[in-house]
Amino acid sequence: MENYTEDDYVLCSRFKSEKKKKRLVKEDFEKKLRQSYNQRKQLFDAVWNSPPVLLDKPYQKGWVRFFVLRSDVLVGPNSGFFMNLLGKINTYHYSNEKSFTKRIRKSGKKISVPSEQFLKMISISDWNCKKIDLTEKEKSYFTLTKEWSNNLGRDIIYYRFDEPWRFVLRVRPNIITHKKPVDSDLQSELQVLENYITNYNLNHKINRLVMGYARYSGWKVFLNPKELNPIKNKSRCLLYQQYVDEMI
Repeated sequence: MENYTEDDYVLCSRFKSEKKKKRLVKEDFEKKLRQSYNQRKQLFDAVWNSPPVLLDKPYQKGWVRFFVLRSDVLVGPNSGFFMNLLGKINTYHYSNEKSFTKRIRKSGKKISVPSEQFLKMISISDWNCKKIDLTEKEKSYFTLTKEWSNNLGRDIIYYRFDEPWRFVLRVRPNIITHKKPVDSDLQSELQVLENYITNYNLNHKINRLVMGYARYSGWKVFLNPKELNPIKNKSRCLLYQQYVDEMI
């Protein structure tokens, strides 16, 4: 009778090798992550897309401020055109106070100043989007603008409406007539799944598995052009040579 080694016995039998066992465990874990991702998406969509319910007694919750056509534009021949355009670029701000003020610190003291509100800025990606659906005539009233954003830390490019004087702000009571139904079972199931993903730090692995990367691929660090250091990452020899060339 021939003498078989352990490896030969494993190859001839139905026992799984150590490498295959690890691969199966990894595949099973990735399958569970995909199921968790799909289940969370389905639960979130079910909660978010639930139809609102009409209230028996509507109530007021603060104030809402939005843009309307100016009186002289409203009676003009192009009122219908600008009314349709306003529906695409109008913005709504909500506040508990009718004055729509905000608190800022000036000279060591907190003072109340009126909060600003502007028409919607259309990004380059939304310029030809079917959701906004701007006509060629409506696009002629916009100008491509580039300005620095302190919040994003970079220049932003967008289309700005050229004639904001055609609209004025109007303040109205914010009346709540509908409410979202609360499904305790869905909320509880979604919260349990969120706790599982958060406690085990699985968001990073899920994003890497489903989307192929763990963070937004377009994320970059942008510097303010006004704060760029002209001598950064330059050797002393190069700086001295530039100084000599300028003197000559």
